[in-house]
Amino acid sequence: MTGISALRLSLVLASSWSACAMAQEAQTAQADEGAAIIVTGTRAVGMQAAESAAPIQVLSEEAISHVGQPNLNQVLTQIVPSFTAQTQGTDLSSFSLSARLRGLSPNHTLVLVNGKRRHGNGILQVISGAFQGSAAPSIDLIPPDAIARVEVFQEGAAAVYGTDAIAGVINFILKDNNEGGSFKVTGGQYYDSEGELFSVSGNMGFKLGEDGFFNLSLFHRRQDYTTVGTGQVQITRPDGTLQSNTPAQWSNLAGDALSGINGGQPKTYLTEAFYNMGYDFGGVELYSFGDYARRIGYAKQGYRHPKRICYETGNLGGGITPAAYDPSICYGDTGIWGMVPLQHVIEDEYSFTVGAKGEVSGWNYDLSTTYGHQKDDIWTEASAHREVWQESYAASLQGIGKPNTVDKAYDGGFRLSQTTVTADIRKEYEVGLASPLTFAFGGEYRRDTYEIVAGDYYSTYRTGVQSFPGYKATDAGKFHRSSKAGYINLIAEPVEHWSVDLAGRYEDYTDFGNTTIGKITTRYDFSPAFALRGTVSTGFRAPTLAEQKYSTINVGPTSAVAQLPAGTPAAALLGFNALKPEKSKNFSAGVVLRPVPKLAITVDGYIIKIKDRITGTAARNAVLNGVAQPGGADILNALNAAGIVLDSALFTSGTIGVSSFTNGIDTRTWGIDFSAAYPVALDFGTLNLSLTTNYNKTKITNNKVGYPIFNAASESNIERSNPDYKIVAGALFKSGKFSLNLRETFYGKTSVLVRPALFIPSGGFLIADGAIVNGVNANQLYFNGVVKATALTDLEASYDFTDAVTFSVGANNLFNKRPEVPAMMQGVTPGAGVSPFINGAGAYNAYFGHGPYGTSGGYYYARLDFKF
Repeated sequence: MTGISALRLSLVLASSWSACAMAQEAQTAQADEGAAIIVTGTRAVGMQAAESAAPIQVLSEEAISHVGQPNLNQVLTQIVPSFTAQTQGTDLSSFSLSARLRGLSPNHTLVLVNGKRRHGNGILQVISGAFQGSAAPSIDLIPPDAIARVEVFQEGAAAVYGTDAIAGVINFILKDNNEGGSFKVTGGQYYDSEGELFSVSGNMGFKLGEDGFFNLSLFHRRQDYTTVGTGQVQITRPDGTLQSNTPAQWSNLAGDALSGINGGQPKTYLTEAFYNMGYDFGGVELYSFGDYARRIGYAKQGYRHPKRICYETGNLGGGITPAAYDPSICYGDTGIWGMVPLQHVIEDEYSFTVGAKGEVSGWNYDLSTTYGHQKDDIWTEASAHREVWQESYAASLQGIGKPNTVDKAYDGGFRLSQTTVTADIRKEYEVGLASPLTFAFGGEYRRDTYEIVAGDYYSTYRTGVQSFPGYKATDAGKFHRSSKAGYINLIAEPVEHWSVDLAGRYEDYTDFGNTTIGKITTRYDFSPAFALRGTVSTGFRAPTLAEQKYSTINVGPTSAVAQLPAGTPAAALLGFNALKPEKSKNFSAGVVLRPVPKLAITVDGYIIKIKDRITGTAARNAVLNGVAQPGGADILNALNAAGIVLDSALFTSGTIGVSSFTNGIDTRTWGIDFSAAYPVALDFGTLNLSLTTNYNKTKITNNKVGYPIFNAASESNIERSNPDYKIVAGALFKSGKFSLNLRETFYGKTSVLVRPALFIPSGGFLIADGAIVNGVNANQLYFNGVVKATALTDLEASYDFTDAVTFSVGANNLFNKRPEVPAMMQGVTPGAGVSPFINGAGAYNAYFGHGPYGTSGGYYYARLDFKF
């Protein structure tokens, strides 16, 4: 689809129904989500969200439906204030966008489906930033229409669920309708006509015999490219004229010729199927749920200039020089236009759970097995192999063959699987307390596997095809581990209105040994209008296999940064030791208020301390913009030990570095969650008001590895990349057939340290966090990259043409807000092709990418809903 065809299709479908509008009864007030029965974070039965002893936010099916983009990451980030979604990735991370709770790593949030652990992601995010190291489950692979509700448990729950649940738990509860269904068509795009989206989805319920159900959801979404910035600093000056070191024959690249080549979000095609089923045999219910998903994506890679794939005497490294040349010495027409390679990813994912639950002699049981698998295959296309081209060209000069090169290569891939077997047993005893004592115990066995698949010959020959070298045989391997766990849980109400929840858990890993953790949660209701609650818990997180074993080299047009697995001989040369588990302590206290009928208010404060937190290290550079760096010899020795072959041009005009993962820091996070909801009955309709807020700050209390392994920029990614506050104010108005949903989100500022391409401290500041020279850390130049505080407005209007057909139109980021563009360095004249921006950006007008909202601006959409 092109232009606004996706949006136009939704409008045309809607108009075809406008002539058959029928009368409809007035809307009733929205259901109180505090009355929802929750299953997350507690093993008590029949507990309402409003009665929870720990903070939990419940998102109803209706709340999910009022978010314009059919993507659960967007649903949560627009509704849950402590939830921050990654807006844009780089390279493979574009296909595994993550999210986090309370400003912690995505790996610190446990994701469940129907209360069962969801498998992780085969793609590990390795690019430096707030989401570095994420291998968390891909929420985007769960279709919104399959969800009955989402329970966001905002409390440490490792003692209940095991590893990962340090920041909280997100539990997606699937629909279990046994009749009826729905069908949706959505079209939308950004205000600048990029990123056009079209999706269709459906949900259907069927009866299985007399006492069973089968619920099926189908989903397909396709979305086009977006771009970032305009032009290329390496080719043109800010005024669009050619840089002085470029040949005059590149005049075809001047002006705005390269304005749309810088890739933002990739083009993707996502197809999903999710099922949920169960059958009650009387005393025992058999159940199963699962999914299959396929994502096909194409991501634009960095621009390669016209001399990149050429056989030019004296310039076989493919650098930019002003010398005239014959484009016929270059591959195809790249000698005239250059090239933008594509990264092609095919992702296949499936999972299924089978289980049985019931009651025997007063003992309730739930036995289940879950298996999840993800397969990612990666190709580089629309590219070329420079060394193969040059070797064949040289041979042709000797009369042997013709110049040629492959234009695509298989780079390799990943395979991830997880098998989880659980047994949960529960019984209630009358022991003379205000209510029966709940005694629960159980166990879990889990097996994880992770595999890196090697690329083909051309992807690994010398420097590989342009943009993404394949995974070498030394990178490849299959790894596995298993763990066993057991827990005990006691829930009691010693006196009326006072509840106490005690839990302990023991886990034993084949690669880390064992750990014991626990929690105590309590709540006291002084009256129906006032309650206090609090939790103290310990937790842990085992490093993922991907964090331990991932190995590759991340390549840009003028850079190469190797990712070395911690603990390997090459990594050990630089002090990157083997990873160990993180340990955490959580403390929280809160108040629940109902000062007047229908008004519900909760306020919860929390502190989360994490020891031995796993983070990505700073890139330690051997060469920076063609200049050898202190300590570079050790880095090059480590690269040689890892068998990495580098592009020779990088030594004279590029950047060479290494990074890894390390248990490098201890952190303390503290914050406050606030929520209030109030439904208003009007003579002409209903108005549901809500206000939710999160204030959150993280501080590094101990940088154990110190500078330069974890430098000042790395510290800023932990402490300052998340806004201090996020406020979500919502108003849902309904009157007859019409509804209007308004949501205003206020984000605090984010600020990370950025480095320019020049070491000239004009307007910047120096921090002694570089390589150690003569016992002292070298100075590095930094600027503050600030995305200012802002407010985003979301608005949606809906009209029910009939009881079965609803048309909606709306906008996210109604007023087209975007992050700031990095400032240019003042009082400095950069050399030809050197970035003038404080963050070293290679494109003009490229917005900062570390803000809490996207760089693509406003997004508008139309949706047509059918119910049957």
